[in-house]
Amino acid sequence: MAFNANLEVTDKGTGKITLSGELDASVAPLFRAEVEKAVAQKVKRLALVMDGLDYMSSAGLRALIFAKQKMGANTDVYIIGAQESVMETLTMTGFHNSVIILDSYDAAKIEG
Repeated sequence: MAFNANLEVTDKGTGKITLSGELDASVAPLFRAEVEKAVAQKVKRLALVMDGLDYMSSAGLRALIFAKQKMGANTDVYIIGAQESVMETLTMTGFHNSVIILDSYDAAKIEG
């Protein structure tokens, strides 16, 4: 399945990147480019909607770490709807401790 990453910015300043397909080394630059766009738009929080992401390699994990670092310490990063295999990777590496995990996109919880 082809990888896709699409950034939307809500009127409350949330960068929402919807991911689908397989996030690996060959497509990680596409994801990083969407993160860079979010940074350029000075979003207040970043929501990564992953319910359509079927697979994430170690390079994909590095891209997530890049996103967290690029957003800065004061910006909340949300992982939304990650499938079990993706969550296993996040949990095994401890990255789940650096982000906020939600089952589904809930603007009230995210944008407060």
